[in-house]
Amino acid sequence: MSGTIHDVLGVGIGPFNLGLACLAEPAGVDAVFLDARQGFTWHHGLMFDDATIQVPFLADLVTLADPTSPYSFLSYLKQAERLYPFYIRENFQPLRAEYDAYCRWASDRVSGLRWGREVVDVRRETGDEPVYRVTAITSDGTETYRARHLVLGIGTTPWSPVDTTSLDGGSPDTGRRVALHAADYLHRRAELLELDSVTVVGSGQSAAEIYQDLLATSGDSGPRVDWITRSPRFFPMEYTKLTLEMTSPEYIDHFHGLDAGTRDRMLRDQRSLYKGIDAELINQIHDLLYRRSAHGLDTGLLVAATALEGATPVGSHIRLDLRCTDTARTWTHQTQGLVMATGYSPTTPRFLDGIASEIDWEDPGPEQSREGRPRRYRVARDHTIDLAHRRIHVQNAEEHTHGLSAPDLGMGAMRNSIILRSVTGREVYPVESRIAFQRFGPPADEIPGARDADRARTDAPAGRRTPADQQAQETR
Repeated sequence: MSGTIHDVLGVGIGPFNLGLACLAEPAGVDAVFLDARQGFTWHHGLMFDDATIQVPFLADLVTLADPTSPYSFLSYLKQAERLYPFYIRENFQPLRAEYDAYCRWASDRVSGLRWGREVVDVRRETGDEPVYRVTAITSDGTETYRARHLVLGIGTTPWSPVDTTSLDGGSPDTGRRVALHAADYLHRRAELLELDSVTVVGSGQSAAEIYQDLLATSGDSGPRVDWITRSPRFFPMEYTKLTLEMTSPEYIDHFHGLDAGTRDRMLRDQRSLYKGIDAELINQIHDLLYRRSAHGLDTGLLVAATALEGATPVGSHIRLDLRCTDTARTWTHQTQGLVMATGYSPTTPRFLDGIASEIDWEDPGPEQSREGRPRRYRVARDHTIDLAHRRIHVQNAEEHTHGLSAPDLGMGAMRNSIILRSVTGREVYPVESRIAFQRFGPPADEIPGARDADRARTDAPAGRRTPADQQAQETR
């Protein structure tokens, strides 16, 4: 066991923990990050040639915390001799492949990253100083690390209401079936194009990109392509500027202060704000369908407000059991290929079992129990989840407590600034508290005592809790 005690140990190296590494290094924070993979990858199963990320380049790993950082997207473009082409392009949303290349560039340069290390256990050491002992498996054996703070950045995992594994495969006797999650689409697209029919299930940008790609590449001899979604319509993502202010610290404060049931309801109502489809892509799909119809080609099935109730292999095909959510009528649909573009879900890693009693868990309500969802962290405003709310932080595992900003690439730098403030006890990078023109909830002067509470928080030194915060912690 190494005698080194790191300031921070991060588990998982996605964009958010990679950004933390890039911000921690120049701040003199001793941070190490572990990942089971052999190098950085980001959504390679959906890396379409012309797909862009849905935020401007300023939402890179570091810029919104430190515009002078050598790990910025602009620094990458300059070193890659692509800065002027990007400037002339006048489209400030990088290509998805370009963003992935940028992250790999940063991961090759920043210190503290340890690849090929699968974390299997975390324990709290006894002693005067709180220290976590982290065990990781490598190809050469077992390694042990020690750290004062943990940052869990393991991301989310593909989710599907049906088991695609049991539907995928077939045999020479029954015929070939292909069933997969959208995360693996490009890796298996060639298989899908050899079938007689493919059905995309789900809504949002990924479903739309896959549907368009299948239509465009299938031509007149490829499979029939169908698209089924539970959403009431194929809705566009909302990009209006006042709506984008809902990724502000003020809105996060407002959302975090609500009860869990209200937050869950609001997230369902806000799906069009972050789970919709780019409006231009919707129009491109309609134009593609129009051209196919003009040439007498099959335009397939396109239906919304339809829930997938089950899926069963039937010979060389898959039978989908469907229900119209408008009329409650049920019907079936047969397809040889199935792509589940049904999103991702947070997971609770098993390596936390050794310190599960030290995690502040959210009590599951009746709705959570009925839906069979995993246990959720009670995430504090500063993204901590331990009972003391000082030592264990999470990245992109707090959508249920912080709202739609949790998976937003543009909020990663601010979250990492907050995490570094908690770790160091000082404001390493300035953290904005107010950026929106609008207010969320009643104005402070309409709430008795609110102005005094706001003033106390504003006057409190960075990294320290106010008496009001301390009292709230003690009564938790």
